[in-house]
Formats: sequence, structure tokens, C-alpha cells
Amino acid sequence: MKAVTFHGKRDVRVDQVPDPTIQQPTDAIVRITSTGICGSDLHLYEVLGPFLDEGDILGHEPMGIVEEVGSGVTHIAPGNRVVIPFNVSCGHCFMCDQELYSQCETTQVRDQGKGAALFGYTKLYGQVPGGQAEFLRVPQAHFGPIKVPEGPPDERFVYLSDVLPTAWQAVEYAAIPENGTVAVFGLGPIGQMSSRIASHRGAREVFGIDLVPERLEMARRHGVHAVDLLEHKDIADALRSMTDGRGPDSVIDAVGMEAHGAPLGKLAQSLAGMLPDAVAAKLIEKGGVDRLSVVHTAIDTVRRGGTISLSGVYGGMVDPMPMMDLFDKQIQLRMGQANVKRWVDGIMPLLEQESDPLGIEDLATHKLPLEQAPHAYEIFQKKQDGAIKILLTP
Repeated sequence: MKAVTFHGKRDVRVDQVPDPTIQQPTDAIVRITSTGICGSDLHLYEVLGPFLDEGDILGHEPMGIVEEVGSGVTHIAPGNRVVIPFNVSCGHCFMCDQELYSQCETTQVRDQGKGAALFGYTKLYGQVPGGQAEFLRVPQAHFGPIKVPEGPPDERFVYLSDVLPTAWQAVEYAAIPENGTVAVFGLGPIGQMSSRIASHRGAREVFGIDLVPERLEMARRHGVHAVDLLEHKDIADALRSMTDGRGPDSVIDAVGMEAHGAPLGKLAQSLAGMLPDAVAAKLIEKGGVDRLSVVHTAIDTVRRGGTISLSGVYGGMVDPMPMMDLFDKQIQLRMGQANVKRWVDGIMPLLEQESDPLGIEDLATHKLPLEQAPHAYEIFQKKQDGAIKILLTP
């Protein structure tokens, strides 16, 4: 089969690799019909290469048709249309019973000190082959796959794999009070959907902050008060001026360690990329410096007694945090990988409505064949050609 594979920093290729097979009774084989490129994939493309081996298959946002199931899989069958959550979780351990599926104790990557295994996401998270491929072996398929109805296009459902649950959890963790305000930093796919979900769930005003014109315009189409970062010398002051001098009730950081405008973090990540993989991996894991400009701005921006929700991925271990400000402002801070299946029951009815209340079909800016994955990664990483969300079709 064809699959998108890692070959080094900013070097992904479409290779011929062996077809996956059933290895455990709880496995399934899915023929992929659509698969997304996630902002988190850019961390692999740019920063986290030391945790990958050449030839690793990327991708964690797939959907498709079930081809084969193991003897322990009964809730799906060949021919079913399914979305695959990016968490690999068993559904019955202690953590899964708490609906903390991203912490599943059955697939927890204990030798790396990490939570549940993830598709297509480095040795840190189990080195499970990913879904940017023609076929995918799905471990723990007795629980993970989400059946979706026939009829609507893939893009109506494919975001259940990651984007929608991540955005839903970001809004849930933001604890926006009734008729409250929220600022969303970063208007990539997660930020776009977090903004729309916050509006749908009753936020009085949603501020979306970015510096890419196409992202700002997309947000405006969905009723978001889009704020161009380049037009304000101090974005925290600007947001306070729009919220009675207090700042928003809640802030969602949908950027993470790919933030622009943080040269120290960028330099440290670039230097790590020049080192041998074994050395760079230890440096990033134990001494990494993230681009923290956004999270620091979030702390400055949120009103006293407010809540910050982090959905952007951070990876450093020595990041300086303004603990005095966090304490003095009585800020609540929540974060974590999305527990995908915890949120599906709340999201699915919105996807099944013909009215498309979340504007799902206005998110993908590019739909490209799998063979064009190297080009897709490049324009997504460089924010070229208006790329906000890219779906690949095997």
C-alpha cells in the first residue's frame, strides 16, 4: 500500500509499504477514505523528528471502511463506515472508566512516562503506524472506532478523529460562564472549531486572535470577533479594552509550541534539530524550551479568577512560568490530550443536522490525493496558498 512516511526534518514521502494485517483478536483493518494533516503533525515535521524512525507512517485523523475485524471485535463489521479516534484506548481500564481515554492504562506508554498510545505519533506515544495511508491496522478496535452514517461526505465526520473532540474539550475546560466571553489564540483548525463551539454553547462574545488573513476571514464568516495580532502593540491590553477593562472570562490557547514571535524557543528547537537524534531527543524531553509567548499572553489576558484552557501541544521541561501571576490572579489552568470518545455523544447530533450548525463543511481549504502529501505538509507548515486544513484522499 501507499503511505506517508517520515524521512527527516521537513522530509515526508509517499512510499510503498506492506499492507497491515490482523495481529490481535481486538484488531481491525480499515480502508482509509479520508485522512487529515493536523497541526500536531507539524511538530513531527519540524521539531520532534528525534523521536521518529525513518519510514514511520504518519497521521492520526483517519476515517474509512472496515475491511476485516478480529474475533474479539463485535460492534463493527466489514462494510461499516467508521472514524478512528487518535487515542488508542481499551474502554475498560481504570482510566477509561473515568472517561480519561487519553490516559488508557492498557496502552499507556510506560517506558516513556507517557499516556495512551496515539496513532502515527512518535516513540513517545507507542510508535503505532498512522492513518495517512491506504489501509490502517486499528488496535483496540473492540472499543475505538466510531460508526457514522452513510450519505454525507467524509468531511462531515472525519474531524471526529481529533479536531472536534479537541476543540469541544478545549471549550469544556475553558469553563466559560453563562453569557461570558472567551479569547481563542490561534485560528488554525482547533481554534476555528473552538470558536464556533463556544458560540454554539452560549458564549456572549468570542474573540479569535491570529495574524494570518485567511484564518481571520474564516473566523469572521462564523460570527467570531477576529482580532489581527499585527494591528495591536499589546494584545492583552487590546482585549481588556474590549471587555470592560477586565479581560475575557476564559482564554483558549490553540497554538502550542509552534507559536510565531518567540525567537528564543525557535532557536532552541532549531539547535536541537542539528544534533544527533539520541542527543536531541534527551535535550527536547528534559530541557526543551517551548515558544511560550502565547501561554504567557493568555495569563496576562484572562481576567482575574478566569480560566485558561490549553489545547496546543507543549513539549518542554524547563519552560519558565509566571507562577506569581497565576497565583495572584487566581487563574484556573486546564489542559491535556483530548479524550475523544468522551465528547462524541455531544458532537454527533450536530454533525447529523442538515443545517450544519458548526459549519463543518467550511473548514477544509484543500483536499488533495495522498500522493501530494509532501506538498501538502509544506504549504501547511509555511501557511501558503491559504492552507488552513488539509484532507488527503488515498
